[in-house]
Amino acid sequence: MRTYSESGILNNYATEPEMYYASYPFPEQQRRYALQAAFATLFVASLVFIALAVS
Repeated sequence: MRTYSESGILNNYATEPEMYYASYPFPEQQRRYALQAAFATLFVASLVFIALAVS
C-alpha cells in the first residue's frame, strides 16, 4: 500500500503484522523436540568421530 505525505513524499514502508505470544509446547511436542535433539546430537557426534577417524 502506497501512501504519500502532504509534501508528496512516498511513504512505502511495509505494514507490520499483528503480534501474538507463542504458546508453550504440549507434552507431546516436548517429547518430539527431545527426540529430535537426541538424534541431532547423535548425528553430529558421529560426524565428529568419523572426521577424527579419517584424519
